[in-house]
Amino acid sequence: MDVLEAIKRRRAINFFDPTKEISDETIKKLLELGTMAPSSFNLQPWEVIVVKSQDKKKALRRCASNQKKVEDASAVLIFIADPEAVEKNLDRVLDKNIELGYMKSEGREATVNAVYGLYGPKDSIKRKIFAAKNTAFFAMTVMLAAQGLGLETHPMDGFDEEAIKKEFGISEGKIIPCIVALGYLQPGVTLLPRFRFPVDEMTKFV
Repeated sequence: MDVLEAIKRRRAINFFDPTKEISDETIKKLLELGTMAPSSFNLQPWEVIVVKSQDKKKALRRCASNQKKVEDASAVLIFIADPEAVEKNLDRVLDKNIELGYMKSEGREATVNAVYGLYGPKDSIKRKIFAAKNTAFFAMTVMLAAQGLGLETHPMDGFDEEAIKKEFGISEGKIIPCIVALGYLQPGVTLLPRFRFPVDEMTKFV
């Protein structure tokens, strides 16, 4: 399936087949494809918890407005954004950029200054926005990759973030932009037509 077809076919599925499983290898493949998503300065400020066990899916369901699809999905991905990815990843990224020829070593200091100038200290709102929006790019890329492999998804933000952090041991400073149910459409379910606003209503050419 090409990317245009995957975009057209992707739906937010509410009814998953609870009898179907997805292998760890397939999920790792999805996540590897997801890492092809763009991120500012290639800092990749994301982490993922893959929830597959029935007990943990039940626990996650309690944190997610008791949505049945959380438990019926083959897996649920908790996408985590880390505002401290600058401190954790920048040196490693710059080393690799120099090694691969993207930049010269004398440009390192200027790049560091640019990153901190844009995103400020680790407790700033700019850092949180940076981490959340880049992790959203990652999540969307994973969803399109899933569609390309014949899987269905449903991104959710109807959850108690603090409850999920407590249940799954996620550090307080990190952010959960979304969780994504992953699996197969329940047999016999017919999807209704989609509605979207016309492009002309939202677009301005200048």
